Amino acid sequence: MKLYDYVLSPSCYKVRLMAALTGVALDIRPVDFHPGAEHRGPELLALNPAGSIPILEDGDLVLTESSAMLVYLAAKGAPQWLGNDAAEQGARVQQWLSFSHRLTASLGAARLHEMLLRPGDIDALRGQGTAALRELEAGLVEQRIRGQRFLASDRPTIADIACFPYVALAPDGGVWLDPYPAIRLWSRAIRGIDGFIEMPGIHRLHELKPEPVLEGGEA
Repeated sequence: MKLYDYVLSPSCYKVRLMAALTGVALDIRPVDFHPGAEHRGPELLALNPAGSIPILEDGDLVLTESSAMLVYLAAKGAPQWLGNDAAEQGARVQQWLSFSHRLTASLGAARLHEMLLRPGDIDALRGQGTAALRELEAGLVEQRIRGQRFLASDRPTIADIACFPYVALAPDGGVWLDPYPAIRLWSRAIRGIDGFIEMPGIHRLHELKPEPVLEGGEA
């Protein structure tokens, strides 16, 4: 499989991370996203008329949405990442996949505004990102009450990988994670998965400061 990739893109990173966690080999084709805008050049527009990356090619199959790529990589390399066959868990996975697009549109857009000077109402984007984080925090607290550390299960699924990068990089857009202990603990759990890989701004577990213990003694 060939991945058209930009190393600083959280959407590209989630595909690289999923491939690493499922043992699927990728042929990485770097794209000059900034400042070259290669993703809007004729070669890549022929693959994806929307002019966005990542793009994943596998023979005649071309995927241009990162969530679809996560599903495809999991199905090819490690189907357990799709969740089990229970209708409730499958619905949770799909709900969080959809929710991940709100993270991209808010936290991701705020990050692009701050790092690449992309146009946007930064106050509105940060407000939308904060609202999404509060919803995520509430969902993770409910999961911890069920005795589960991840979004849809007691083990990680593609839902966690879909949401993780834009949350972890939220401070790049001026949205801080200090008020969200369940999110920080979830983030640490993802970084502790065997096969986890980094991207600029997202470090390995051993490089993070220890988290405080939550009320009631739960770590």
